[in-house]
Amino acid sequence: MRFWAYLLDLLVIGSIERLLINPVFRWLDISLTEYNMFAPVSITSAFIFYLYFVLMTKYFQQTLGKMVFGLRVVNFHSEELTWGTVLFREWIGRFISATVVLGYVITAFMPKKQGLHDLFTDTTVVHVE
Repeated sequence: MRFWAYLLDLLVIGSIERLLINPVFRWLDISLTEYNMFAPVSITSAFIFYLYFVLMTKYFQQTLGKMVFGLRVVNFHSEELTWGTVLFREWIGRFISATVVLGYVITAFMPKKQGLHDLFTDTTVVHVE
């Protein structure tokens, strides 16, 4: 379910970029075809990606994809996710999970279905009852 929720989130983020960012870049005559890590479009895309996940997780404990599939991020130690927990989980933890080959794959084999980024922050994703 987490995988499908993530794919839906990517669709939402891509739509936001195409509806808001691309027209502004065209209007400002900034290249949308340059694909290196430091290209303006790459930096803006990364910013939108992380901003979406951080803000949605902090304020709703779930992204739109998680809402559709009935999932929620919870912390094992408190009711509320702190800014520190959310920032580390969604920014640094996701970066580490993406760069380590099995960072996301281990989710399927962990008893509480935690990804590497969840293990770092004592969080997990649960089904909403």
